[in-house]
Amino acid sequence: MDQKSAASGGASVPALRRAVAILDYLSDRSDDATAAQITRDLAMPKSTAHGLLQAMEEMGLLRRMPAGTYLVGARPLRWGANFLSRSDLVDAFKQYFATQSALSDLTITMTVLDGADVVYIACTNSAQPLGVTFRPGMRLPAPFTATGKALLATLEESEIDRILAPAFPAPLTRHSLRNLADLKRDLARQAARGFSIDDGETREGMICLGAPVFNHEGRAVAGLALSLTRSEASAGRMLDLGTRLTEAAGALSRKLGAA
Repeated sequence: MDQKSAASGGASVPALRRAVAILDYLSDRSDDATAAQITRDLAMPKSTAHGLLQAMEEMGLLRRMPAGTYLVGARPLRWGANFLSRSDLVDAFKQYFATQSALSDLTITMTVLDGADVVYIACTNSAQPLGVTFRPGMRLPAPFTATGKALLATLEESEIDRILAPAFPAPLTRHSLRNLADLKRDLARQAARGFSIDDGETREGMICLGAPVFNHEGRAVAGLALSLTRSEASAGRMLDLGTRLTEAAGALSRKLGAA
């Protein structure tokens, strides 16, 4: 289906056809696009395009950037198990951890940032009970997860404010951060430490360590985490695992072309 016919919509479900046309249009571009560009290039009525863009952003199909441009959002990942199995990020994750026997007894996860949430795209769950089973498509509030903190730490403060100031997520446990100020203090400690920590913030009794993964442009594209029980998390072991994790994140980044 070409963009013109998709945009016109035909006689049946034109809104759905136009939404798919927008997703196709943005997926085919090497950069993001403004609402005006989308409206013009897909020959849509201005009011129709703006209504669709707003609805698609609210549903997580699109992500609106600070400059007002649009990118494809993370929600389609929840529907694309076949796509996920072929993606560079997931492929790099699987290849790397298939050879890391020293980490095979730990739960390892990879997420991408989607607004105030992280979406899990790859997981290896250990036999050690954590009280939670991670799976692709799962979503959690970014400020409480190790991967989310690792990714948020790579953003400008103004972007963190844009994402989280309107509505900070409700806590998941008694250990969850309560507000944006708490998060910023936590991110400062993370910068000094070299890796992020979710200390029972998403699940009582579970500790996760996180680090960002970068692409060839030097942009953080995913968060990597190791999870273990609180009883396993001595100070010495956490330092050792944090070092191993940052090394793994660096190796994955190099696989993706990072310097």
